[in-house]
Amino acid sequence: MKGKCLCGSIEVVADDHGEINLCHCTMCRRWTSGPMFAVHCGSNVSFNGLEPTSYQSSDWAVRGFCGKCGTHLFYHLLPSDEYILSAGLFQDHDFELLTELFIDEKPDFYALANETQKITGQEVFDRFSSDS
Repeated sequence: MKGKCLCGSIEVVADDHGEINLCHCTMCRRWTSGPMFAVHCGSNVSFNGLEPTSYQSSDWAVRGFCGKCGTHLFYHLLPSDEYILSAGLFQDHDFELLTELFIDEKPDFYALANETQKITGQEVFDRFSSDS
């Protein structure tokens, strides 16, 4: 699948995916001003055009964005080399929302009607530590 940032300076290419997850953690909400709609793409991701600007937001992850228009591009999980891409990059792609992460950090001012699996922050970290 192919997507691009708002100004078109960066094209993102990844294997086709039909599922997205939603992250309600405080960092994603601060970064996106809402939950992050995320496509888990593994390590087979390429960026064409401008080089993404990056910010290491934790010991285990780097967040990337377009330095020209500011579009959020990715959350790169360093231990597994997994790219988690912003679903908004892929405007012509149909997705199914499956999971809400950090549901315990979701503020009360919004709610989704979708039936999803809901996972707390502790459950996310427990899964992450069991994968290593």
